[in-house]
Amino acid sequence: MSEFREITSAVILAGGGNRRFGVLKSFISIEGAPVITKSLKLFRKLFHEVFISTNDPEPYFHLAECSGVTLIGDVLTSLGPMSGIYTALINARGPGVFAVACDMPFLNANVITFIREQHLRHCLECGPCDAVVPVFNNEPQPLSAIYSRTLLPYLQDAIVNDKTSMIPFLRGVNTYFIDESDLRLIDPDGRSFININTTEDYEAAKHLAKGK
Repeated sequence: MSEFREITSAVILAGGGNRRFGVLKSFISIEGAPVITKSLKLFRKLFHEVFISTNDPEPYFHLAECSGVTLIGDVLTSLGPMSGIYTALINARGPGVFAVACDMPFLNANVITFIREQHLRHCLECGPCDAVVPVFNNEPQPLSAIYSRTLLPYLQDAIVNDKTSMIPFLRGVNTYFIDESDLRLIDPDGRSFININTTEDYEAAKHLAKGK
């Protein structure tokens, strides 16, 4: 019955040493604070157990010391988030993890709570599933989603065979995709799914933060 337990573990996927902004993307500043600091502050309120998945751990040592977060490195190497999710599932005490990227400046507690509630509801009504993934702008959002321990053998197979594209993978397992219309009632503009990949993204995020 562990599949029906609430998800109490979370992982921030920080990957390797991406320094395209002169600093690691995790430490890009929005509203006067690094994105990862804001994410950790939120996650420590919502989850009992929080991981940072990174293959470049040294910059995160001070966060581990001051916030109690656990640093984990890839067990299986891949280019992308799969290895971080895989490693977090191996280490998590509960039946799954809530996974986000390290460069998402507008994570929303209400959206996260809603996704967790949808996971429980779906399990109780339809039986356990491998993943619960929100959809926004007609696209699955795999970096703000729940992953179950039942995915471990499928993730391992995908990583070993270099099939690490997340959306095709999710369509091939037992994934519950949350209806976009339900999410828009909580986050009409989808800010909680914004991530920063380019300098243009960064400028847009700073503009959004000022306008709120």
